[in-house]
Amino acid sequence: MESKEIQSVFARGEKNPYGEYFIGQSYLNMLSTEQVAIGNVTFEPSCRNNWHIHHADKGGGQILLVTAGNGWYQEWGKAPRALKAGDVVHIPANVKHWHGAAKDSWFSHLAVEVPAENGSTEWCEPVSDEQYNAL
Repeated sequence: MESKEIQSVFARGEKNPYGEYFIGQSYLNMLSTEQVAIGNVTFEPSCRNNWHIHHADKGGGQILLVTAGNGWYQEWGKAPRALKAGDVVHIPANVKHWHGAAKDSWFSHLAVEVPAENGSTEWCEPVSDEQYNAL
């Protein structure tokens, strides 16, 4: 059964320019690049980003505000967390994690970049099909 694309109050945007760090197709619409970076990220069903870390000497991390669909969030060494519209995820700086869509649902979230001193993102290995299919 094919999943219908979700409707969001924010435009889906273009194909994600960071697509090399995703399995499947995602889209990015940068809503703000001033003061605080905020991107509307939309994932097709089964799409997920690689494990990654938002490094910072001070501050930093990311906040996800789920706006539509169903998805997943997981920190390294912890159980995965199912996500639905209205959920909020606080991702501390320097914590390895991934997030993405459920197998049968489109998924959208606003990614809020917490201001950081010496902030950077380290992209790591993909979430394997074995890991993902075990959800």
